[in-house]
Amino acid sequence: MADVVLKNVSKSYGDRVQAVKSVDLEVRDKEFVVLVGPSGCGKSTTLRMVAGLEEISEGEIYIDKQIVNDIPAKNRDIAMVFQNYALYPHMSVYENLAFGLKLRRYPKKEIDRRVREAAEILGLCKGDMLSRKPKELSGGERQRVAVGRAIVRKPKVFLFDEPLSNLDAKLRVQMRMELQKLHNRLQCTMIYVTHDQVEALTLGDRIVVMRDGLIQQVADPVNLYESPSNKFVAGFIGSPPMNFLKGTILSENGSYFFYDRGIKLRLLPQHHSKISAYRNKSVVFGIRPEDIYDKIFAQDARPEFTITATVDMVEPMGSEIYIYLNAGNNSFVARVSNQDTATVNQDLQMVFDMSKAHFFDPESEEAIF
Repeated sequence: MADVVLKNVSKSYGDRVQAVKSVDLEVRDKEFVVLVGPSGCGKSTTLRMVAGLEEISEGEIYIDKQIVNDIPAKNRDIAMVFQNYALYPHMSVYENLAFGLKLRRYPKKEIDRRVREAAEILGLCKGDMLSRKPKELSGGERQRVAVGRAIVRKPKVFLFDEPLSNLDAKLRVQMRMELQKLHNRLQCTMIYVTHDQVEALTLGDRIVVMRDGLIQQVADPVNLYESPSNKFVAGFIGSPPMNFLKGTILSENGSYFFYDRGIKLRLLPQHHSKISAYRNKSVVFGIRPEDIYDKIFAQDARPEFTITATVDMVEPMGSEIYIYLNAGNNSFVARVSNQDTATVNQDLQMVFDMSKAHFFDPESEEAIF
């Protein structure tokens, strides 16, 4: 296995389009790193530059301490799994798995050993699976073959470009588990691209959030969720996304409050030192839906953490309920127990867990704390 390092890597198409802008990233040996972001953010272009399928405009890429800028894709010792599987329709599963090794003139016994080893790992040995053609396989089975074709190569680095996006929801969950098991078994370096933040949170040792060709934050899933570096990351990671309320910071009798029409919430003492620079100034207050409670079910329902809000919509989700509310100029959603009996147009007392509060500068959108 190997590490992958990108130093000041950029990709431009002509003078007008800069797809990737000065990316610095280190993927450690045996690490599973996920690049995530909305469509057009540059994540797939970054992956393709690592693979050698796109030329870089600026910067350097290293694989296993060797600079690979001028090394063609076939000589980089990487294996890539694509969104559309890229299987040969006229070949059997066995032939698809073996094809890359045949091109490299591996001995027949070694090819057979590697193919059957990969097939065993991925559950492709059942019945006549190895003799079937791709059209005879389900979407999940085709994806396993595509992954198996990468495994038989035993590359230094595995690259995945949105490999699960063509699968239905249930199969995607199943394949996520399979990929986690595969990484644990092979102990290999993997770089994975997706637009699905749930995939990113469940798969990655570390997650790279991208936007407009720039890296916004690199962190493990817990830190990314609990300590987003800016408003974009906070809103992109999490489902439902973080609530953002616009208001002003007030100072009264040594305490600080977030205030807007219909909302007044006291900040905790540990927040005072960093929020003091925003006294009497506008801020964006962020809080996740699971950190807002119906007063009936709240453990700490002190008045300074409680507001009155009107229910706009109730969305049952089985084990929980999403309640969409408004208060003054702001709207927000709370994720509560399915025991809650909230109804549309009802006024509720909603309690905010201010220990989970986030504040962002309204201009730069950077986190204040």
